[in-house]
Amino acid sequence: MTSERSVTVGGVTIGGGAPLALIGGPCAIEDERHALMMAERLQRVTSAARVPFIYKSSYDKANRSSVHSYRGPGLKEGLRILARVKETSGLPVLSDVHDVSEVGPAAEVLDVLQVPAFLCRQTDLLLACGGTRKPVNVKKGQFMAPRDMGNVVDKIRSTGNESILLTERGTSFGYNNLVVDFRGLPIMRSFGYPVIFDATHAVQLPGGAGDRSGGERQYVQALARAAVAVGVDALFMEIHEDPDRTMPDGRPLSDGPNMLRLDDLPRLLDELAAIRDGLGKVGP
Repeated sequence: MTSERSVTVGGVTIGGGAPLALIGGPCAIEDERHALMMAERLQRVTSAARVPFIYKSSYDKANRSSVHSYRGPGLKEGLRILARVKETSGLPVLSDVHDVSEVGPAAEVLDVLQVPAFLCRQTDLLLACGGTRKPVNVKKGQFMAPRDMGNVVDKIRSTGNESILLTERGTSFGYNNLVVDFRGLPIMRSFGYPVIFDATHAVQLPGGAGDRSGGERQYVQALARAAVAVGVDALFMEIHEDPDRTMPDGRPLSDGPNMLRLDDLPRLLDELAAIRDGLGKVGP
């Protein structure tokens, strides 16, 4: 079950019956060398699996538990690095925007502007993103009902921009925990735009490690398989070659506990392809 409407991102088509796409990469940009290395390795894996791929990494993780958490290189340096990834690999690139002031510079580099979950109701930010005419991916807030995302769609559409993507990333369930209500996928698809499932943030334990978020990486693959079985147009996964290592200054990686290990990606892509192929053989 895919959306009727499609959104084109660089050379990647999401929705409208197009092949299942992947948006992925390290949670936060570390440096240029690491970004180029990850882009090259991810491109190799996804090309072998024939999975259309968009590279994702954040220039700033503004929503961190602690003032001491690693956030990324910042807007200017981060966009420079993403521009190099795009130039070197030819891949489309995606990153988060957090403020109206970031939208203009980000739109000069990014192929997709992403509105983080905690900011999905910020009208001025949504309107600014829509006004760029670039594709806009909005993550459903952990505090939002799936049907409430219809108001988000209306805000972006009011700018004349129809290149809208909606992403499910889990819903708050008590303290320091998220659950996924898979009914949200067809509910959000009813708005007519492609729907994405974020399999790694869905296993996050927000603030669960005290001064940072925890995560349950062991469930990423199961949730990804379930989402494809329900029906999505793309998957979003933060991926790292060694998600448990630390930064050179000893700080943990951003969202390390819920990032997928790069070595686990090839098998998962094969499993997801088998599920999608199986759905195509099921009659009405």
